[in-house]
Amino acid sequence: MSPSGVEHSRPSATHDDGRTRDRVSALLLEHGPQTASELAERLGISPAAVRRHLDALVTAGRLEERVGGPGAGGQAAHRGRGRPARRFHLTDAGRSAFPHAYDDLALTALRYIAAAGGPDAVRAVAEQQLAGLEARASSAVEHAVTARSGAPVDRAQALAVALTAEGYAATASAISGGGQLCQHHCPVAHVAAEFPQLCEAETAVIGRLVGTHVQRLATIAHGDGICTTHIPGPVRTGNRSTSVRPVPGETAAPPRARTSTSSTPTNHRERTPA
Repeated sequence: MSPSGVEHSRPSATHDDGRTRDRVSALLLEHGPQTASELAERLGISPAAVRRHLDALVTAGRLEERVGGPGAGGQAAHRGRGRPARRFHLTDAGRSAFPHAYDDLALTALRYIAAAGGPDAVRAVAEQQLAGLEARASSAVEHAVTARSGAPVDRAQALAVALTAEGYAATASAISGGGQLCQHHCPVAHVAAEFPQLCEAETAVIGRLVGTHVQRLATIAHGDGICTTHIPGPVRTGNRSTSVRPVPGETAAPPRARTSTSSTPTNHRERTPA
């Protein structure tokens, strides 16, 4: 310990702070909104110390402070004559930090749907679930490409921004032969591992939004590090290059202008490693 009385073990202090703040959140989840004094008594630390942790949690968006209202156990609280209690409540972000059973619920529901209606019924659910995402991303893509050429790679750049706003942490880059759209997070990875219809429906949405046939090279649901989608570039015919026509509905096979024996673009050097 230094002469000033401040410990130099910063990593340990940071770890202890994190544990104390997790305990604060757990107490609020278990017992409901509480004052700083009530939390300090439950934790066995001073009100000044717990206030420091509460301020940090409020700044992080995990808690919010409200005046009045029922306290722990549902009882109305009073702090002296005419002084309403100031209590701390968990926010939605604070509650989301605790484990949830959403994946289990989704898997149970889709298993029931698959048993009752088969794979097509699961696919219909996936398409319905992605309809809102497609509508929101479509507006963003169309707005972003008005000042550009509107090529699939340019649209992919705008789509990456829109997907990031939806929680997919997406990026897009140009490579030889086209471009790549990478999604570093998948909100439904555990469910999609059992029901690939979710990935198939999402790939179809990406194809419609970028305006061309696309191919999935990797998915988080199948154990890869990121979801990677290949976006083909212009098709060369002689000395000229023409853009692939947009796909109005589901993804279709690439145009016949490519005279390769395989209609699916593959380039293992361009695949993003897991």
